Amino acid sequence: MVTHMQQHFLARTAARACVPAFAAVIAIAVGLAGCSSADSDLQQFIQQTQAQPGGHVDPLPEIKPYETFVYDDQGLRSPFVPSQATGFNAVRRDTKRPREFLEQFSLDTLKMVGSIKIEGTMYALVQTKDGIVHRVTVGNYMGQNDGRITDISSSKIDLTEIVPDGLGGYMKRPAALALSQ
Repeated sequence: MVTHMQQHFLARTAARACVPAFAAVIAIAVGLAGCSSADSDLQQFIQQTQAQPGGHVDPLPEIKPYETFVYDDQGLRSPFVPSQATGFNAVRRDTKRPREFLEQFSLDTLKMVGSIKIEGTMYALVQTKDGIVHRVTVGNYMGQNDGRITDISSSKIDLTEIVPDGLGGYMKRPAALALSQ
């Protein structure tokens, strides 16, 4: 049999157990009420957005078909074979020829300071930048571009230089050294 005291104790324990459960139910109800009001704002925004007229989208640009190009190499020079200007019959530097002393100087650093004729042979007097005077004649070389002397007069020395042609070969170029005053 349950005494009065025990009944009172059981009632209090049951009441204490119900309080947290009741609080949880209240919290869930409040949370759901908050969600429902947020959903109504969302639903209202969606309806307003759908009621507005849609934007205009430009059509895609017309795509032109690819035009093929046929490279016709028949009759053209091969880029891997030297051209006639730079071929085997073109001008070449003589690399086996022994170099003369005045070939170590650039032509623009040399000065013609005079000429002299000895036993019928015309010589030119050429001064280097260090002040030393050298005697040269037709057939000698001077300058750094294989400049071969072709003619000597009392006022100048004519040369023919071999210079790069820009296409991988060489070409002859006239040059002159005039008498310095």
